[in-house]
Amino acid sequence: MARFKDIYNNEVAPALMKKFAYKSTMQIPRFNKIVINVGAGDAKDNSKVIDKIIEELSLISGQKAVPTYARKSVANFKLREGVKIGAKVTLRGERMYEFMDRLFTFALPRVRDFKGINPNGFDGRGNYSMGLKEQLIFPEIEYDKVDKIRGMDITFVTTATNDEEAKELLTLMGAPFAK
Repeated sequence: MARFKDIYNNEVAPALMKKFAYKSTMQIPRFNKIVINVGAGDAKDNSKVIDKIIEELSLISGQKAVPTYARKSVANFKLREGVKIGAKVTLRGERMYEFMDRLFTFALPRVRDFKGINPNGFDGRGNYSMGLKEQLIFPEIEYDKVDKIRGMDITFVTTATNDEEAKELLTLMGAPFAK
């Protein structure tokens, strides 16, 4: 699965260097990490929900997920500070490229009526965030073992300084943006 890292080194980096006329190879945008986050509002009532989310996230990412905790108490949501309300996993290095490969080539084409990912998910600083409505698009998840369909947020953190560089980086890596 080192394919995506090789693609970056051999094809993407030289193309970016040429397009944006960088003077140094250190200016070329690269990926720092990918963060996958799943929030579960029903987890405050049932602690087993978080265990199931962590198990599914670990299958999807190939790395153990960690629980996330509520920062503040919110009376309207019956939420207390310190209660587990979700899970996240941060991917770097080889696992990051492997996940990116599986996401772009296997998972996203399995989304029903898929026309491409939203090109407006950039934050102005070169990072891209997208949401998925269900975890079933990943081939690692077995439909029969899923207790509830959950969505997730995926954030690509890059060293790009603006959205144009980040979009070009993701496009060259194979991200299927909607036209």
